[in-house]
Amino acid sequence: MTFTSVEIIALILIIVAIIKMLVLVVKPMTWMKFTRWIYKKPSVTKFIGAILAGITLYYLINMGITIVQILAISAFIALLFVIGLAEDVGPFIKKYEAQIRAGKLWKKHWFYTLLWLILLAWGVKELFF
Repeated sequence: MTFTSVEIIALILIIVAIIKMLVLVVKPMTWMKFTRWIYKKPSVTKFIGAILAGITLYYLINMGITIVQILAISAFIALLFVIGLAEDVGPFIKKYEAQIRAGKLWKKHWFYTLLWLILLAWGVKELFF
């Protein structure tokens, strides 16, 4: 059986999600140690994440999925995150409020914000122009 790039991306997600859930059921602290290791160097994690996001976006676009469809799917995923994080978002809010008071919010998150602005502008362009 030959998979398309989109199917391969979905398969990778399925495999990683199943492994994560199994490890969390059997040895949850093992997953937490792995997570700490992944995020030990945030700049490296962000760089690798950006590269993987770019590769994924490239393959999605080349499979004929539009940026508008990707943004709509992003809305669905964001709402799933709302369900999962609703009870635990308090520390994040405190952290970001402290960054705002210190005038560091945009300095710390400029690249992430820039990526979203590019994707949103691309979506607006596709919808209205």
